[in-house]
Amino acid sequence: MSAAGRFAPSPSGDLHLGNLRTALLAWLFARSTGRDFVIRMEDLDRVRPGAAQRQLSDLAAIGLDWSEPVIWQSARREVYRAAVAELTSAGETFECFCTRREIQEAPSAPHAPPGAYPGTCRDLTEPQRAQRRGDRPAAIRLRADTASFTVHDQLHDQLHGDYTGEVDDFVLLRGDGTPAYNLAVVVDDAAAGIDQVVRGEDLLSSAPRQAYLAVRLGYPVPEYAHVPMVLNTDRIRLSKRDGAITLAQLADHGIDSARALTLMAESLGLAAPGESVDVETLLRRFDPARIPREPWLFTPPG
Repeated sequence: MSAAGRFAPSPSGDLHLGNLRTALLAWLFARSTGRDFVIRMEDLDRVRPGAAQRQLSDLAAIGLDWSEPVIWQSARREVYRAAVAELTSAGETFECFCTRREIQEAPSAPHAPPGAYPGTCRDLTEPQRAQRRGDRPAAIRLRADTASFTVHDQLHDQLHGDYTGEVDDFVLLRGDGTPAYNLAVVVDDAAAGIDQVVRGEDLLSSAPRQAYLAVRLGYPVPEYAHVPMVLNTDRIRLSKRDGAITLAQLADHGIDSARALTLMAESLGLAAPGESVDVETLLRRFDPARIPREPWLFTPPG
């Protein structure tokens, strides 16, 4: 299986400029290192009809290409359940009947971060579990044997060194049977040969859990690069309320996909102001060491 990088959007709406910039960086990282590039639709939760196709069209519009077929998480539910079954047969999971509110209100261990799972259901006896099953469906949690895990991040290492984050008994399958994000991405990355994960730095805190789970499942841990975000002028992550941030919205203001690519390239130091570029030109110029470490403050037109 070839090594690969990936971009994994949720088809809950159109991609905005921040999403597209991250996709561009993921493509540049992959292609500059001779890797394949994979698109995965993370469609286990919210899905808006037509959003996935528009996302693929927008990625193609800025010049990105990828290996077919596109991966759909919704078609892989049994694969995720098989991974959980493997862990369960080894005694590495447990049933949890707690609601989110109960977890938030439960006394936590000293020095535990807010919201960390307090271990309420970890050591229930079988009679106790049988009694609780009548109250609500159980989620399945990983029985963690560490409180933290360290990952190496290609970008953050140059500023902060390796990144260590908390690992608690996190959810693998939700109570309704839906595979949890941390499980699905780890299983999918391993299955597709993804050994390079480039994504927004807002997801850095999830990397230790995912890397730890990969080790528990016997998978290789990918290389990470968590790239700076695109923020609005209030230094808040771009969102729908900002307006004029998708390719379609930018086009309404006279900014076509080629110009949008130029704006992203300028923000990355890969193009002079107003210079017309394409992704092949950016690939020749790309150097991860020169990626700006600060967020890009973008002012939507109009």
